[in-house]
Amino acid sequence: MKKLLLVFLLIGPTVFSQQELKEKTYFSEELFFHLSDYNRKADLAYRFNDYEKGRELFEDFTSTHLEGSYMDNFKFRNLKKKEVQLYDFKKPVFLITYASWCIPSKGEVPALNELASEYRDQVDFVVLFWDKRDKVKKLAEKFSSDISIVYVDESQNNGAYVVKQLKHSLGLPTCFLLSGTKKIMDIRRSVFPPLHTEEETAYRENYIALETSISKNLVNSFNEVYADNVITE
Repeated sequence: MKKLLLVFLLIGPTVFSQQELKEKTYFSEELFFHLSDYNRKADLAYRFNDYEKGRELFEDFTSTHLEGSYMDNFKFRNLKKKEVQLYDFKKPVFLITYASWCIPSKGEVPALNELASEYRDQVDFVVLFWDKRDKVKKLAEKFSSDISIVYVDESQNNGAYVVKQLKHSLGLPTCFLLSGTKKIMDIRRSVFPPLHTEEETAYRENYIALETSISKNLVNSFNEVYADNVITE
C-alpha cells in the first residue's frame, strides 16, 4: 500500500499537468476547426436579413468555442513604432479592435476612457487599430492616456494566422476580455444605440454594458491572481 501511494504521489502531478496541458486550447485552433461552420450559418441568416438570428449565432459560437480558450501571443506596434506583444501586458486585458473606416458607436469612447481611468490599476486597456500609423495617430487623440493604442498595418505585415483572423473572422469592433494568463473570459460586440439617442444616454448604455463585463470577468481575475501571489509570498 505504501509503495502504491508513493507511485501515485510521484506520477500524479505529472499526469495532471499533461492532462491540463492537453485541455488548453488556443483561439487560433478553435477558429481553424469551427469558423467555417459559423460563417456558413451566419451568412445565410444575414442574407435573409435575420439580424436576431445572426446575433444568436455569434453569441453561441463565441461562448461555445472561443471563450475558455487562450488568446495566441501576437505582435503589433505602438505609436512610437516599437514592436509590442500581447503577452507583454501582465494584467488582465480589455482588448477592442477598430479600423479607421469602422466608427466607434456613440458614447463608446467616453465610456472606455472613464473605465480605463477607474480600473487602470487592475486592467490593461488596449485599443488595436487595423490601419496605417498616420491614421491611427490622429484617431488616438480621442482616447485617454490610460489606454494603450496599438496598430497592425497589414501592408507591412505578412500576418500570422491569428492576426488575420482577429480582423476578419468576427467583424469590427469586437471586444475581447482576457485574464492575466490571456484566457478568453468573454467576447462581445459594441453597443450601438439608435442614431437619435442622446449622447449622455449612449454613454451610459455603453458604460453599464462594459463595466458589468469588466468587473465580472477581469477584476475578479486580477483579484484571484493578487490573492495567490500574497499567499505564495
